[in-house]
Amino acid sequence: MTTLATKLRIASWDEAPTQDLDDGGRVTRATVALADGVDGLDAGTFESVMYYRPDGTSNYVTVMHLTGTLDGRSGSFVLTGEGTYDGTTASGTCEIVPGSGTKDLAGITGTCTSASTHADYPYMPLSLTYDLT
Repeated sequence: MTTLATKLRIASWDEAPTQDLDDGGRVTRATVALADGVDGLDAGTFESVMYYRPDGTSNYVTVMHLTGTLDGRSGSFVLTGEGTYDGTTASGTCEIVPGSGTKDLAGITGTCTSASTHADYPYMPLSLTYDLT
């Protein structure tokens, strides 16, 4: 397994409520574009559905598509995962979807974590641990 610690720039973030709840909570959906990677991952997109509690903390689920060149091999892959926002830090974990790797990244497996605060903006730090078989 190889671990790549990198970051991608949040090029756009479009989030809108899908449901306002009686207790003051809210469900939203976000579409996010990532760009300008320099350490192997080039770009990506993700869709998240978030549940915000009345206090502003949240839980979310995500489907992410990343493109890049890892160990000289180019292609893309999809990850699914979940995370939390505690009011300060958004922390998430994802797993590469088996069979989602394309081109030279076919067969990629692994996981990805991210922990970011407002101080990281406009970048999203990622730690990708992967194996290319």
